[in-house]
Order: sequence, then structure tokens, then C-alpha cells
Amino acid sequence: MLKPLAVFAFFFAFLSNSTTLFAQEPLWVTYKGAEGLGKGKNIVLVGGDEEYRSEEALPQLGKILAKHHGFNCTVLFAVDPKTGLINPNTNDNIPGLESLANADLMIIATRFRKLPPEQMKHIDDYLKTGKPVIGMRTATHAFNFAKDHPYAHYGNGYKGAQKEWTDGFGKLVLGEMWISHHGSHGKQSCRGIIVPNQRENPIVKGIKDGDIWGPTDVYGVRLPFPNDYQPIVFGQVLEGMKFDDKPVNGKVNEPMMPIAWTKTYKIPEGKIGRVFTTTMGASLDLESEGFRRLLVNATLWCLDMESKIPEKAKVDIVGKFEPTKFSFNGYKKGMKPKDFAGLDN
Repeated sequence: MLKPLAVFAFFFAFLSNSTTLFAQEPLWVTYKGAEGLGKGKNIVLVGGDEEYRSEEALPQLGKILAKHHGFNCTVLFAVDPKTGLINPNTNDNIPGLESLANADLMIIATRFRKLPPEQMKHIDDYLKTGKPVIGMRTATHAFNFAKDHPYAHYGNGYKGAQKEWTDGFGKLVLGEMWISHHGSHGKQSCRGIIVPNQRENPIVKGIKDGDIWGPTDVYGVRLPFPNDYQPIVFGQVLEGMKFDDKPVNGKVNEPMMPIAWTKTYKIPEGKIGRVFTTTMGASLDLESEGFRRLLVNATLWCLDMESKIPEKAKVDIVGKFEPTKFSFNGYKKGMKPKDFAGLDN
């Protein structure tokens, strides 16, 4: 039998080795691009929201962009630093943001994050370069900070001394902050209707009215949009939660709210960059082939590759994809970033 001191030494050595292994375990996933239009380009997908399962949506989008189109995709998660587990309710930790230094595109789907200054600096540095951004769903209200935080101006609805940042990251970069649900949340789904004068826009190549559908409801936006915004797709509010439900009669669809638009952004001391924003983006929304194609086309547009958008971009689901219904605290417990590694998972 081991003596007490030997037992203690063995336990301490095991604990130390376990801690070292945990520290070395990647807290994000990267999908290496195959052949395709995006070969050699890097995309960083930043997730972290409590409701719409960005921790499921962004890995699938990253896999599609890597396998079918050649992009190198790194997916970041909200991670509990005490356990190394994905936890969307951990709103102050997204490991791996330093990868934005080598990114050609940032795709963001966060909600009310309170990241520490050292993590926010990577986002701020990226935006100063004027490189492109895709914002999905709750990215309109991506951040929420106390008034004394160095990046308080990024917060949703910011009304401080930095006037250029009025209404925060959502407004300045993506085009709108959090306003409201438009229609009945969780009871009325959304059908995509292409803006009539945008049917030749390369972003909707291979997409027709009704191809885009999602169980997430439409978000309210402030209309009319400024002249430098271009609405691409309207969101038609439906009576129920099926793709073939009838549109709601009345003012809720008069006018319809844009659910996808383009614009440019420029933060103070930064360069001008392209933006594509969609107020869709729950993991369940990616079951829609039309929505997946919209995101792929928008990726190419953001990277000044609109002339190369195919007539019908390949957007087949990659690996296993069983999205969870959106809800607070509805995330799959016990998942680590490595559980999303590999294109076949």
C-alpha cells in the first residue's frame, strides 16, 4: 500500500498534469479550407449568445465555407474559464480573438457580451483596418458594458461623449442597434422576400422569394434607412412556424422590415470597410438552404469577390447538424470546442 505522503504526491502530480493538459487544449476550432474560391483566405467566426445557439450555427457555417469554398475558418465560443466548457451564459470570455489579426473577414453573432479590455482590443484593432464584417441576428446588440469600461462606446444603445458611437457597435458598424421583435416571438416565423430592385444583386444569386425561411421572427429596424444602406431581403412575418404558413395581414407587413442589408462602416481612426448584416441567424435558420446560400454569397461580396459568385453556390450541410431550438439556457451542456472539431462531426 502507498504511504500517505506517496498518495499525496501521486494526486498532486496527476492534478498538475491534468491542469497542463487542460491549459493546452484548444478553446476554439479551425477548419482548413479545401480547394475553392476562398483558398488562402481566413475567416474568424465569433460566437457567444444565450438564446439563438450561435455555438451551433457558426461551426456549421464555418464547415460549409471551408469544405465547399476553400476558406480557412476559425470558430470562437463563449467558454467558461473554470471548466473549459462552452457556456453561452459566460458573457465575459471569448478565447482566441487574437486570431483576428490574420483574418480577412469577421463574422460575428454575439449578444450583450461584457468582454475584458484585452479581448475587446482585438476586435477594435480589426475594425480599424476596415476589413469586412458580417453581423448575424443578435450582433446588432453584440456588447453591453458599464460606463467606466474602456470600450463602453461599443455597448448597445450607447449615449456617451463619443458621439460617433451613438447607439454603439450595432448602429455604427452593422447599421442598427437592438430595437424590438417585429411580430410575435416564437409564434410567427419569417419568409425572405427579395427587395424588388435587388433581384440582380449578386448576393441573392440562386435565391428566389420564399427560398429563405427561418423560425426566428423578424427584428424591428428604424426606417427609412440612410442612403448608404442597401436593403437586400425583406422579412415577411408569417402566421405560424411553418415555411408555408400564410403572411400576417395588416400593419406588421406594411411595410416589411429588412432582414438583410449592406452598407459600409468606418470607426474613428479606422478605414472604410464593407458590411453585410442579417437579423436572421439562429442555428435553426441554417436548415434553410436559401439562407445558407445568402450567407455564402454575402461572404464573397464582403471580400470583393462578387464577380465570382456562382449561379448557385454549393451550400450542402457538412457533417452532422442537429440544431437546437432557440431558448435561453437551452444550450447543450458539457460541450467543449473540440467537440465541434473536424468536418464530419
